[in-house]
Amino acid sequence: MVEDMTKDHDKTQDELIIELAELRAKLSVSDDALTRFKEEQAAGKVACTTEIEQLREARETLGLASLIVENSPAVLFRREAAEGSKLVYVSENLNQWGYSSEEFLSGTRMFRDIVHPDDFERLRDEIVHYKEADVEEYAQEYRIKTADGEVRWISDETSVVRDEKGEKLFNQGVLMDISSRKKVEEALAQSEFKFRRTIEGAGEGYLLLDGDLVIMEVNDAYCRMLGYEREELLGKRPSDFATLEYQRYLELNRERFLSQDYRRFEGSMVHKDGHVVPVLVNANTLRDAEGEFIGNVAFVTDITEQKKGIELAGEVQKSLQPDGPPNFPGLDVAGSSVASEIAGGDYYDYLEDRDPENPTLSVAVGDISGHGVDAALLMTTARGFLRMRAAQPGSPAQIITEMNRHLADDLDGSGRFMTMFYLKLDLENNSVKWVRAGHDPAMIYCPVADCFTELGSASSLPLGVIKDSSYEEQDNELHPGQIIAIGTDGIWEARSPAGEMFGKERFKDVLRTHAKECANDIMDAVFEAVRVYTGGAKADDDITLVVVKYGFTDE
Repeated sequence: MVEDMTKDHDKTQDELIIELAELRAKLSVSDDALTRFKEEQAAGKVACTTEIEQLREARETLGLASLIVENSPAVLFRREAAEGSKLVYVSENLNQWGYSSEEFLSGTRMFRDIVHPDDFERLRDEIVHYKEADVEEYAQEYRIKTADGEVRWISDETSVVRDEKGEKLFNQGVLMDISSRKKVEEALAQSEFKFRRTIEGAGEGYLLLDGDLVIMEVNDAYCRMLGYEREELLGKRPSDFATLEYQRYLELNRERFLSQDYRRFEGSMVHKDGHVVPVLVNANTLRDAEGEFIGNVAFVTDITEQKKGIELAGEVQKSLQPDGPPNFPGLDVAGSSVASEIAGGDYYDYLEDRDPENPTLSVAVGDISGHGVDAALLMTTARGFLRMRAAQPGSPAQIITEMNRHLADDLDGSGRFMTMFYLKLDLENNSVKWVRAGHDPAMIYCPVADCFTELGSASSLPLGVIKDSSYEEQDNELHPGQIIAIGTDGIWEARSPAGEMFGKERFKDVLRTHAKECANDIMDAVFEAVRVYTGGAKADDDITLVVVKYGFTDE
């Protein structure tokens, strides 16, 4: 040390300055190296900390994934793709079927041991097929037996894992217990089987139509009804086999029908051999639980035999209607009744009293509740009693009161009744008397004053409701030129394709417009106005009208 200091003492100042600079440079290099070392050490520490944190997060994620898997109904598996298909992994939630993963991983139990015997060969053949076809993914459904002997349905979705060279390494996938779904499917299949057996065995025709009313399904009964094979009907519309009149009716009412979830109507189809088949159609719209459209269903009944009975009843009923208008001086009378079906429950009649001193004419218009054969039969009974009673002495009130007692016995317990307007014209005294039993008022139109008068502001109960009911009559003067109109509600309650009623104001307008014409032309004008208003649709109710022009002369 002393020696070094002596040497330094011998050096010149310049040499010492240079040496000092060199030492400072070496010190700076050492400081830089130390700084880099410290930075590298810190960076290494950070990297190490990050790696440790990532490993911790990965462990937590793996643990969470394992927890999810073990608590999931889905069983995960992986087996080697090589011969033997050794199982290398299966999740612990295999225990839901009473087995442990260790049993299968150790080879103590093979998966084929738990496959249901009835499904084993099919399952094996499918696996061989998929292997030979070298498919990447495939799905199977089969049954297994649990450790306690219960049979469960399994969905098996398997995929192939390959190495970088494309060689198969593993087959892995997911097993799901689908027993609940299978039970539902089996119940639905059984229900559908019963439904189809019922539909196919039904005596009435069945149609399933799409939104454009194209036939998608049809049963044997409908095929037999029209004489066509199933293939000849599928893809067609029912209107393709309808009569022209029925086609027009369906076209006019198409939008109204489709806006309704349920509809019932009659029509006429054409059999393959050309004869007409009358049908009754009950149709409805099918919707799912969310209200979305599924299709249209129609049940079609051949009503040929019913129509024969109705036609016979209709012929009898028509034979009981007046042959023509009564011939009374000073009166122009016209009447008609159009049944909504072949036979109806409406009734009109003329009852003449040819007393030379005081001739009178009575007009009766009635409406049995409902329509069809049963209503027509009740109408016939009422007609017979009214004619018998009107031939005997008595006022309109007495006649209707006794008729009520008679009908009450006949209609007791049936829930039916009859409305009636009974009008008696006294030509000698220029007056009219009437009784209104639950029926709409008759109308008198005076063309001179252009005004309408309703006859029967006060109404009694319909006939046949209460046996002891009594009925009162009212009267009114008549003047030449006046028009009396007695109708049934089938006129003003007729509906347009849009569903709006014809109404009494339209009825009055027709009477006013045609007041100068004869009674028959006025009546025809009313029927035509109703026909046009309804779009030519089949009437929902019977329509009856009697028109009397008072003070009429041929001059």
